Amino acid sequence: MKISLVAVEPNGQPCTDCSVRQFSVCAALDRAELRELEHLGRHVHFASCETVFAQEDLTTSFYNVLEGIMRLYKLLPDGRRQIVGFALPGDFLGMTTSSRHSFSADAIGPVAVCRFSKVSFSRFIENKAHLLRRINELAVRELNQAQNHMVLLGRRSAEEKVATFLIGWRDRLAQLKGPTRIVPLPMSRQDIADFLGLTIETVSRTFTKLERDGVIEIMPGSVCLLDPARAEAMAAA
Repeated sequence: MKISLVAVEPNGQPCTDCSVRQFSVCAALDRAELRELEHLGRHVHFASCETVFAQEDLTTSFYNVLEGIMRLYKLLPDGRRQIVGFALPGDFLGMTTSSRHSFSADAIGPVAVCRFSKVSFSRFIENKAHLLRRINELAVRELNQAQNHMVLLGRRSAEEKVATFLIGWRDRLAQLKGPTRIVPLPMSRQDIADFLGLTIETVSRTFTKLERDGVIEIMPGSVCLLDPARAEAMAAA
């Protein structure tokens, strides 16, 4: 996969003014540490469908998502794609126990990230126990999400899978922008299918059934949760 950068520039704003700092690893840092971090990062912009990093590439950088949404996926040996998650502003990507990326990440619409050299960031976090604790907290959260996703893939019906996805996505967006019944869906139906382990036809039929049953209303690029309590009950089944 070819990586094509739209723009690369030094940080355009102080880290203390970053709109996603409270959600990211940087929340653990004080003002002096943030000023030090500013000199390590570079703002990088990606156009829609651009690759941020690719599976099996050497891990040379870490990425803090500032704007936009990314799809995270693995390509199986037979060419099939399994989406393992969607990254939102505040998510920190690229840290791995191996020297290569275990999955790929590309942009759903325009994306801006703060990119850090692996070497310089690893040096920066040395002797910063509070930052290491924050990184560990986020890693544990990701592990819990991965475990829940394994259950979702193996033990849920199509309706339960779609409802769980919608409620989970709603809750993640609410942390950034506040609660709402309108759930934006910038990803494609194929993306949702590849995330839930379903076919695109099954996803489309399930959306239609949920709308027919009065649980959701399908809107351009989004859905409205008409009966969130029922959707939550299906997600919790």
